[in-house]
Amino acid sequence: MNTGVKITAFAAALAATFGTAYGVGKGVGPVDEPKKAEHAGHAEAAPKGEGAADGHAGHAEGAANAPAAGGLQVSEGGYTLALDTPTPARGKSTLRFSIKDAAGKKVTAFTTEHGKELHFIVASRDLTVFRHLHPVKAADGTWSVAADLPAAGAYKAFADFKPAVKGAKGVTLGVDLSVPGAYAPKPMPPVAPTADVDGYQVRLGGTLNPGKAGELRLTVTKAGKPVTDLEPYLGAYGHLVALRDGDLAYLHVHPNEGGPGPDVSFTATAPSSGTYRLFLDFQHEGKVRTAAFTVRAGAAGAPTGGQAPATAPADEASHDAGGHSHG
Repeated sequence: MNTGVKITAFAAALAATFGTAYGVGKGVGPVDEPKKAEHAGHAEAAPKGEGAADGHAGHAEGAANAPAAGGLQVSEGGYTLALDTPTPARGKSTLRFSIKDAAGKKVTAFTTEHGKELHFIVASRDLTVFRHLHPVKAADGTWSVAADLPAAGAYKAFADFKPAVKGAKGVTLGVDLSVPGAYAPKPMPPVAPTADVDGYQVRLGGTLNPGKAGELRLTVTKAGKPVTDLEPYLGAYGHLVALRDGDLAYLHVHPNEGGPGPDVSFTATAPSSGTYRLFLDFQHEGKVRTAAFTVRAGAAGAPTGGQAPATAPADEASHDAGGHSHG
């Protein structure tokens, strides 16, 4: 079952964005069908066969007048991401932050989307460390979450949320943080067709072209056998976060329905030539894993593909490529 979904603008003033995402399954119905997106940087589900346009700002058809790309601003729409821990220690630490309104007050009411009131992503500036975290909110609006940041250097945190206010749209904010210590940025992992993580192999097929839609198909196998029983994670069989090298423009993609594997595919249009890092979250046997890929758009004849860390630790929150943590 292939189900198209729309996504919001990936970069301001660009004629094309990462386009439509959909899950591919075999005889399985919808899984907690998400609502359609309303903000830049966050891709949401759309009913099968629905076109790209829906008339609101932030989508590809309005890219010329779109708001700033997701996650590139610390303040947007009257909301600010206030990070209380801008210099966390290397290794395991606790991150604390809040969302403040235009009056400087902490926001305490959010709309639940994909099982969470707020989604929190942390990635290193060299895109070799990625964490999809699930913070816990205190009564006063302060969020906290445990995170493992294995290396010194520059990182960026993204808060993806929708205030529980009538007529409010989703917002993705980004803020810089740094881990003190000697910093040696790592090179971008090379383009490759497969990523190995925790005994699983994910193959990425297709090409990513600027200004032209193409299919990216990810196939999950284990011990050479297709995984046909992927499990729902936050209401979907797969999640994809894309970060653009350089400015770390942010896009979060959720399939609408389909599954349970082994294939998950996305129809994507790159907003520009360049290098992108893709992080696919999938759940199997009760555990979430992250497969990471490097993709180059605009290079003639360049294959799409990626590479995950050579060694996957037993603790999923300590992956360089991906981690999932609940505070």
